[in-house]
Amino acid sequence: MAEQAGWSTRRVETGNGLTFNVAEQGDAGGRAVLLLHGFPQTHRCYDALAQRLVPHGLRLLAPDQRGYSPGARPVEVEAYSIDELAGDAARILDAYGIEQADVVGHDWGAVVGWALAATRPERVRTLTAVSVPHPRAMGAALADESSGQRERSAYIQLFRQPGKAEDVLLEDDAARLRAVFEPLPQSAAEPHVRALSDPATLTAALNWYRAMRAEVSAALPPVSVPTTYVWSSGDIAIGRAAAELCAGQVTGPYRFVELDGISHWIPDQAPDALAAAVLERLG
Repeated sequence: MAEQAGWSTRRVETGNGLTFNVAEQGDAGGRAVLLLHGFPQTHRCYDALAQRLVPHGLRLLAPDQRGYSPGARPVEVEAYSIDELAGDAARILDAYGIEQADVVGHDWGAVVGWALAATRPERVRTLTAVSVPHPRAMGAALADESSGQRERSAYIQLFRQPGKAEDVLLEDDAARLRAVFEPLPQSAAEPHVRALSDPATLTAALNWYRAMRAEVSAALPPVSVPTTYVWSSGDIAIGRAAAELCAGQVTGPYRFVELDGISHWIPDQAPDALAAAVLERLG
């Protein structure tokens, strides 16, 4: 088990032929919190948040998700559907013998959290979704030309192009990939750039975008578990329309936390505010 930034990492088999690298931190007997990262990051995006949650006696589990873990990297694009990704989260909990966890997800990790809570609510005690709203809220914003969300999401067209996206992101010592992390310092981006600079890892990560299907997102039901959605007015990828439409996709207790001027990288840039939101949701 390797130690890094306070994490202990172990290989976890999920019974479907995949083996995930799962980083652990905190009290092994504590309340389980499942931390789900997004693109183009790894579990290391939660370094700062973990420092703030561990003193509260919590058990943190942060997997490098499908495609990011070398032992969980199917070749087929279809293997990266949202149902498969949510299934991974449930199977990781199964492997630990955990019936129910508090789930925190950022970016694509938020999408996995929404899907897990919507389709397997018995596995999710609470959900804290960061930056990205419920997929149906996102779809509604994309359908509204006046929202500006289509322009904000235009980069996805590149990410869905096999080969070209990899070339663009990795050329010139991964300059475009590094630029994605602005305004974070390079020290914060480096663990992720190092991991995603491997072409196989990057292709697998981009397959999340390539497996996207609008009809699947549109069919995802509302979430009934207690939910907090954290969004920032400085997010260049997610506009206010999508953020505010999120409330209509939660039938359980709901809180919308708006941060002012923070970028898309909330866990890195505003860990104190995020920790406060998570702890309040956990009660």
